[in-house]
Amino acid sequence: MDSAFFTSLLADYHWQYSLIALVGIFAIDYALKWLAVLVVPTFREASAVNQAAYREKMEKPAYAANQSWNRKWGPVNLVVIFGLILPFCLTMDPQPWWRVLLDMFVILMFYDFFYYLVHRFLFHDAGFLGGPLIWVHAVHHRQQHPCRQDSSYIHPIEVMLGLGLYAASIFVLSRFMGDFHVVTIIVTWIAFSEINLHNHDLWKADKFPFKYLNTMAFMHHNHHAKFTGGNFATISLLYDWMFGTLDYGDEYTQKVIARNQAKAAKTGAANPADGT
Repeated sequence: MDSAFFTSLLADYHWQYSLIALVGIFAIDYALKWLAVLVVPTFREASAVNQAAYREKMEKPAYAANQSWNRKWGPVNLVVIFGLILPFCLTMDPQPWWRVLLDMFVILMFYDFFYYLVHRFLFHDAGFLGGPLIWVHAVHHRQQHPCRQDSSYIHPIEVMLGLGLYAASIFVLSRFMGDFHVVTIIVTWIAFSEINLHNHDLWKADKFPFKYLNTMAFMHHNHHAKFTGGNFATISLLYDWMFGTLDYGDEYTQKVIARNQAKAAKTGAANPADGT
């Protein structure tokens, strides 16, 4: 065994920084949610609507069982990410404000690019891969009209893949960009979490300054309404715009169905799949 290798490895292992990040994420996220609901009527109304929908869904045994199962696995995922991955990616050395903002942007957009590919080609019936994990993602799509808490109504395999991809994005980028400041990880993780939650929100406010929030929820609900929808990215709509998968309703779905029908006509298939 190469003791020098393990010595070097341990020197780069900062569990204290990871623990600070974990505590900071939970504390700041909780404080921000509490403050938003307390101060902003729009958030308070949305919270009430989503909580009511969640309570109704939790009365269904299958729904409650899925939520319970994922809550049990949650601590395991956190131990792996904050105990085995992030300690190798963090620093407390001072950094200029622009570096923090740049790192946050790069992490989120890097992750979103690869999540787009996973979501489109592994979780949906699209392209040459044919959606090999469509059966996993189908659990999440049982909620065709989701509420905020449906972000966690998901197959445990998808939970591990999603969080694993996010943690892997941070690790890979840290090898090229250097260790990320703890503040960067705290703010980025909260943004990652809150964006995913909001995408599932039952949301009605469509005026400034909430118009973009309405657009994000509306577009993701289009995705949930059918298994043939677009809008595969989760952080923004950039990659869907770039790759032609924006779905404002049925337009993208009809394109996919027409494409699959054309393929079926060429191959002589009787029942073309309508999935994407």
